[in-house]
Amino acid sequence: MSPTTYPVLQLRLGGHWLPICERSALIAGRGVAALLPDGRQAALFVDRAGRTYAIDNRDPYSGAQVLSRGLTGTSDGRAFVASPLLKQRFDLETGRCLDDESVAVTVYPSRIKS
Repeated sequence: MSPTTYPVLQLRLGGHWLPICERSALIAGRGVAALLPDGRQAALFVDRAGRTYAIDNRDPYSGAQVLSRGLTGTSDGRAFVASPLLKQRFDLETGRCLDDESVAVTVYPSRIKS
């Protein structure tokens, strides 16, 4: 009997796909923080359509690792997360701050793999 495999969220880091967590750990509208091998943190999200997003968890304005705790929404059809501290909104696809174009966070390619 073969082992059961569950869908896993993977991030592309350093040219390789790294398994991060089971897909079941992600709930639409809520973020999850993940510690990466180099000590950075990623904020992981999934939308109601099942698309996954991964950005740096560090809020560039406060320096706190909090973006995974932010509120998600859409603006002009673009998914974003708003920092829970100072409320700046970050595009989940590009990392660009929607409130200050000179600021952005790192975006990590993500996928669900069975």
